[in-house]
Amino acid sequence: MSTQKRDSILIVDDIEINRIILREILQKDYDILEAACGQDALDILLPPDGSKPKTLPTAILLDIMMPGIDGFEVLERIKSTESTKNIPVLFITAAESDETESKGLMAGAADYITKPFNHTVVRARVDNHISLARYSHSLEKLVELKTAEVTKTYESTLEVLATIIEYRNLESGAHIRRTTLLTDAIILKMLEHEHFKSKLDKFNIASLIKASALHDIGKIGIPDGVLLKPGKLNDEEFNMIKTHTTVGSHIIDSISENLPDNDNFLQYAKDICHHHHERWDGRGYPGGLAGEDIPLAARIVSIVDVYDALVSPRCYKDPFSHDVSFGIIKDGRGTQFDPNLVDIIEEVAEDFKKIQEEYKDV
Repeated sequence: MSTQKRDSILIVDDIEINRIILREILQKDYDILEAACGQDALDILLPPDGSKPKTLPTAILLDIMMPGIDGFEVLERIKSTESTKNIPVLFITAAESDETESKGLMAGAADYITKPFNHTVVRARVDNHISLARYSHSLEKLVELKTAEVTKTYESTLEVLATIIEYRNLESGAHIRRTTLLTDAIILKMLEHEHFKSKLDKFNIASLIKASALHDIGKIGIPDGVLLKPGKLNDEEFNMIKTHTTVGSHIIDSISENLPDNDNFLQYAKDICHHHHERWDGRGYPGGLAGEDIPLAARIVSIVDVYDALVSPRCYKDPFSHDVSFGIIKDGRGTQFDPNLVDIIEEVAEDFKKIQEEYKDV
């Protein structure tokens, strides 16, 4: 039979008898950690070797007047560190003055416990702050859960919308599946190359791959007569088609205003929608960006989108073979496409071919 893990309290005081008294008051209901000075406390909370502490206390009772590092300096370190900043700290002091209390509360202390210790007061104050800490933690987890649920709903809705747009474009909808799989294949290979690995370390890869499916979501704003025209577009029609990049970006912006984006999914989607028709040489649209000024996510999807358009039937053309399509992309190395990414896709040519064959438009 499992038992619920008990909350722990770190008692920091250079006078041993004070630690003993506090331990006797609190150990019935809490696990007790002890430190005889400020540095010992910091070593427990923030191990000097950079490792994670074995356990973090639920609350800290911290003496103010200690040799070496005093309580105020320890508190400053605690509050300036992400892993410890939300732990309630109750100052221990022999003589609480208005000035000391004000200084401590301004620095982030949750409360004061004065010496000599009153058993009832110590228990009441510690119990209250641990209850508040538990409630705050539960509330944070609930908010995270609800935010994740809302985010998932938005992501699913956008994916459905993207699929609807593909069907409206007289495609099977397999284009969405191929886009994510091709993007995944490129990224897996990119992670093997130092040139890109350091850049991708900053990304949430799963969110980036999901966001690739939304690259053409702005086509919802293009009239059928232009989007489905079987022949060559005139200049006016082509300029209208180009607006799908900015329309898509505006759609993502409107969602971003109402939804926190904890994993950067919406930012990746916006970058991809807005810039997947930019060119490495700066002659693309809508912004005429060049080189690495083009967001990496958009550079990746640019190659994926062109490859898939080439190997797939469209209302205005028959499909090209895999080999011909790869040849066209290689011809665009350093002009239309990031040359380093073109080198990457040559290493995953067979993966591209398998994906294209398995998820053909039907």
